[in-house]
Amino acid sequence: MVFYFKARPEAGDYTIFMGLDKYENEELIKYGFPEDIWFHVDKMSSAHVYLRLNKGQTYDDIPEGVLEDCAQLVKANSIQGNKVNNIDVVYTPWQNLKKTASMDVGQVSFHNPKMVRTVRVEKRINEIVNRLNRTKVERKPDLKAEREAVNAAERAERKQQLREKKRREDMDRLEKERQAEMRSYKNLMVADKMTSNKDVASTNKSLQELEEDFM
Repeated sequence: MVFYFKARPEAGDYTIFMGLDKYENEELIKYGFPEDIWFHVDKMSSAHVYLRLNKGQTYDDIPEGVLEDCAQLVKANSIQGNKVNNIDVVYTPWQNLKKTASMDVGQVSFHNPKMVRTVRVEKRINEIVNRLNRTKVERKPDLKAEREAVNAAERAERKQQLREKKRREDMDRLEKERQAEMRSYKNLMVADKMTSNKDVASTNKSLQELEEDFM
């Protein structure tokens, strides 16, 4: 079971989601999207909350209000963190999550700790948590199938980009060949029509005869 929430609408169309338990968390870790940002209460047990960004965005682009929504939702879904003030919530891109065979179910670390950011949450804001909970939808998604569908779409897009690149390169090559042929033809025409002083002297023709020849 995965729970889906809608961030504050004035910030844009952003979906926040989290797994029911550590086993769902394991699936979310395995089949995440490049646009997913992972949130967790620092040094405490909590839900794994994800924010799905729009394609092309990074965690530098998270609106301040959406960041607050995510942090509040993580805090509200931490047994210990929900009871205390001034907690830290860490967040990082899904691709930075590191999972090894020796780790417990739902446990993660990071490939690059420098890519982990922290936001301080002073206290629970019930207005935000209640608003998010009113948007909550429960689903049982096939996370593997969703990820495979995205992979297939990305492969098709890359193939199309390669085809388009090759088409442009072929057109550029043909245009360069056409320009080269035009220059060669012009040079040939000029060479055929040019008559040097030496050529004039060798013909022993008068200027008037040469002019008549030219006409």
